[in-house]
Amino acid sequence: MNAPIIKRPFDVEAIRADFPILARQVHGRPLVYLDNAASAQKPEAVIEAMAGAMRGAYANVHRGLHALANETTDAFENARASVARFICAATPEQIVFTKGGTQAINIVANGLDIVPGDEIVLSVMEHHSNIVPWHFLRERKGAVLRWLDIDDDGAIDLNALDALIGPRTKIVAITHMSNVLGAKTAAADIVRLAHAKGVPVLLDGCQSTVHGRVDVGALGVDYFAFTGHKLYGPTGIGVLYGKPERLSALAPFEGGGEMIDVVERERVTYNEPPHRFEAGTPPILEAIGLHAAIDWLSGQDRAAIEAHERALRDRASEALAELNWVKLHGCAPDKGAILSFSVDGAHPHDVAQILDRQGVAIRAGHHCAQPLMQRLGVTATARASFACYNRLEEVDVLIEALHKARKLLG
Repeated sequence: MNAPIIKRPFDVEAIRADFPILARQVHGRPLVYLDNAASAQKPEAVIEAMAGAMRGAYANVHRGLHALANETTDAFENARASVARFICAATPEQIVFTKGGTQAINIVANGLDIVPGDEIVLSVMEHHSNIVPWHFLRERKGAVLRWLDIDDDGAIDLNALDALIGPRTKIVAITHMSNVLGAKTAAADIVRLAHAKGVPVLLDGCQSTVHGRVDVGALGVDYFAFTGHKLYGPTGIGVLYGKPERLSALAPFEGGGEMIDVVERERVTYNEPPHRFEAGTPPILEAIGLHAAIDWLSGQDRAAIEAHERALRDRASEALAELNWVKLHGCAPDKGAILSFSVDGAHPHDVAQILDRQGVAIRAGHHCAQPLMQRLGVTATARASFACYNRLEEVDVLIEALHKARKLLG
């Protein structure tokens, strides 16, 4: 049985002490890491959990009869149970371990029974991970993509969504929080509208899961996908949550060991979910690391973390708004701590490289969201994204670095 998690009061310096990498310097300057929407740093608890498993109790999982196999299987399945608790899933069997959020969405797209003319409803602010798998269905099976527009802040018009959902709609696939604008979608309303017409909903929760508490049961969502590496966990691990009847209806994604029931020369039968979608050796160490990340985050005062991230967002938004040579994209009042912006007369890549020389790590590019870039009328943006370990003072360092970049770029 898992020991109860004891929450500790929020203290940004105590949190920072848990992340060894934050003590390093870059180009002779203290690291200011503002690329968290791409990938967050890892606390010592995650590093040690994975190293400890390799040092003391590692073997392949399931079907083993020796002590190490049993211990590792217990650790792997305990990780599944921890994920279920974390997102309020009813049972661990609703949790499929994948190699990332991308694969989680691909499992759903690949598993649907699609015929020519079936429709997929998407928004224009989706990450490519929630676009390209549906394009595969368009190219290979004749599906039709129906696109939902947004306003300048990333809000979705629910009436427009309702109008897009028709008798041929097979699924609505929408982000829970934009990785570019930080905009949060009205997920419960989206689910309600889709379900009223008998259509399932997939939510891309890769950003939302780290910035707020997720309750898949309360949302009523059919599928929920997220990744470990944005959640202070390791790369190579992701999660697909599904309602039992939805997972059971999906065709297997990959073939191999574990996902089967019986294999004969002339026939094959498949395992029940979640194992049906976990062909071959799963991400064992990564699941153990994700469990450690969830335990670490669950041990924090998440309400205080959310308040701290709002303070970071507000301080950065207000400071950027005072710069008449900077355009901030997406200003919804309840957005997450993700800020995309453009600097007049400067390419985002140049801005990011100059900031890097000052120790400030941001992201620049189209952020795997090219339809959104087209909607915004840009080819790329700079993006600063915050995490629980960022200091308020680091916002000031960002702004000072931007002033220097402005002078250098003329």
